[in-house]
Amino acid sequence: MFACAGCGTELTAPVSRVALPVHAYYGAWEQLHPPLMEPATYAVEPRPSGPPWRLWDEVGEELAAEQGVYLPQYCVSFGSRGAVVIAPGDSRGMALIPEKCAGHCMGIDGRDGPNLACEGCGRAVATRMDDCGLWQTVWLEPAAVRRVPSGLPAVPVPGWDELVLESYAVPPVELDGSWSRRWAAAVPVALAHLVVACEGRPVALPGPLAELVGATAGCLPAGPSVLTSGLAGPGTPVPRSGADVLLVPRHPVTGEPWRPAYGGAPSVVPLDIGVWAHLVLPGETSPLPASGTLPEGVLRDDYPLPLRPRHAFWPHHRAFGNTLACLPGIRRPELRTYYDRYART
Repeated sequence: MFACAGCGTELTAPVSRVALPVHAYYGAWEQLHPPLMEPATYAVEPRPSGPPWRLWDEVGEELAAEQGVYLPQYCVSFGSRGAVVIAPGDSRGMALIPEKCAGHCMGIDGRDGPNLACEGCGRAVATRMDDCGLWQTVWLEPAAVRRVPSGLPAVPVPGWDELVLESYAVPPVELDGSWSRRWAAAVPVALAHLVVACEGRPVALPGPLAELVGATAGCLPAGPSVLTSGLAGPGTPVPRSGADVLLVPRHPVTGEPWRPAYGGAPSVVPLDIGVWAHLVLPGETSPLPASGTLPEGVLRDDYPLPLRPRHAFWPHHRAFGNTLACLPGIRRPELRTYYDRYART
């Protein structure tokens, strides 16, 4: 758990570390969101995050690169590294600071910096965010908190063969027919990694993904495909067709991408495990009973039809460009040309 670094007041329930979700900063505008983190978990942002922000023109390319930003952006964060995010329901011993609770029409957006104070000593220790377009979170200030033992046994990190993939799969369409907000963020994040892995050359998406997201609004280089990509991961063999790049799941706890056991394998591109699992797991397709057959002349009318989106897939408007700008490989000349042509359209 985490406690106040000043007075020792407990600020969270017992929590276990997992990977920071790739959709952490990408939500749907004017929509309320659920918590970003699962109960009893936390994640760490290794990059600078939050205020203070400085405009690109006053920062310059060299200093921005030190902050992990390699292409021009409107502004660059000079906030603390190592911010800890938890679900709001796991927070303890904190109270809102009323004068720091600015936001828009639906909640608090964290624009004023830390807005939660330790109830023990009054020190500002965290930022609650729950406005429209934001996943509900509490971000603990790394310098204001410290980790303390909870007394509970440590949760072991599962191996790839221990993961129950069905429990991670996220369908691409919500019940109301809209595209999943997680898919809208996770797909362009993966495509940014794919562009860098392919050095800006046109690449064909694997069939299941291409059928769902199509051209993804011009994220990938235009022109006839010169490279191919495939899906691979635990329980899914590497395609025999010899894909140039593999889209593989990102481990839900460590955040590391799955890699083939043998050497000399193609490059791998990490994909949100929820998206990856949906693409590779077999779906239910038969309306027949689990055993036996329907009586002759009887038609099944209670079988749920698959959800269909109301419109073509449209990636989150910032996820692709922001991810691309934070990948060091984008500084290669051939990729800078690609970025100038595609990412700013």
